[in-house]
Amino acid sequence: MSDDDRTTDDERETAEHDAVEGDTAGGSAEDHDVADAGAHDGGGAAHDVDSAAADDPDGPDGHADSAATHDVEGAEADEAESTPTASTRAVVTDEPEHPAADSDIADNLRAGPGENDPYQWHTGRQREHGSTDAIEFIDVKKAFGRNVILNGLNLGIPDDQISMILGPSGTGKSVCIKHMVGLLYPDEGDVLVHGESVPNMADDDLFEMRKKFGVLFQDGALFGSMNVIDNVAFPLRQHTDKGESEILDIVNLRLKEVGLGGAGDKMPNELSGGMRKRAGFARALVLDPAIVLFDEPDSGLDPVRTALLCELIKEIHQENGGAYVVITHDIMSARRVADFISVLWKGRIVESGPASELFNTDNMFVRQFLSGEAQGPLGME
Repeated sequence: MSDDDRTTDDERETAEHDAVEGDTAGGSAEDHDVADAGAHDGGGAAHDVDSAAADDPDGPDGHADSAATHDVEGAEADEAESTPTASTRAVVTDEPEHPAADSDIADNLRAGPGENDPYQWHTGRQREHGSTDAIEFIDVKKAFGRNVILNGLNLGIPDDQISMILGPSGTGKSVCIKHMVGLLYPDEGDVLVHGESVPNMADDDLFEMRKKFGVLFQDGALFGSMNVIDNVAFPLRQHTDKGESEILDIVNLRLKEVGLGGAGDKMPNELSGGMRKRAGFARALVLDPAIVLFDEPDSGLDPVRTALLCELIKEIHQENGGAYVVITHDIMSARRVADFISVLWKGRIVESGPASELFNTDNMFVRQFLSGEAQGPLGME
């Protein structure tokens, strides 16, 4: 073989080797672009690259790569436009940070739209009762620490009538009684008994004024170490100069009035609940008081004995007259004996007036309370 022939063979092998390396390099570049496109658009860009190769299978590698790159960038732009941004997601999924509690919703439904005033039902209306006031509360406020009990209370208790102060538990009914007899004084306002200011009385005048009152406490409040006669005679022995014979005559008269004529020698622990109430009632009457206060006299009694006690209160009042003030939340007792009703809630009078008028009122709170219905402004709060 001549030198020229050897030269030609070497050049042919070199050309074939360069062609093989060129094809390999072109394939690697295309694979790299396809891999990048797959990373950006999991399959969508690869589809675009295949489409570009099908359109121009014989075209130069550079052209195919350029088309693939262009399609990948277009796919990325489309994906960016269709993907919600952070602000867009916030709009789509926007929810209240503090959803209203069920209790708040219930309160709003009960109060009605725009009616969240706690005193919206307190008209303060005081109907004519046809008598003078034995007791008056004038803008009375009373609080124990942060707990406000009476908050601007205005109330008149008519003379010679049986008045009832009604209201839910814990509204300050018993606190009213303590203000009447000077056991508590108002932080603001005034309390008048027969026109005289109780907070401004000197001690001697206050003690004298208290003799106008008889009080029947919830459980009778009898002295456990004394029999019934001595319990009933206690106020007479403490506050009068009457002789023992006269005292016993008065005591026996009052015990007969309440149906305990034969129980004078019994001790309190030998009496039933109703008998203790009646003994306490007899004791409240022995000083012939102008005002008698009953602090939940029906508490702890069965319905029959409650009815009998109510009838007894009416009978004794018809005989003796005076201002009787009954603190209770028992509606049946109110229907039986009340001449005048005051409804107390949140430290103020909602409405007051003759019993017949209040039982027919159009005030939603008063109507709900006096009928004992579940639906209305008053809830479990």
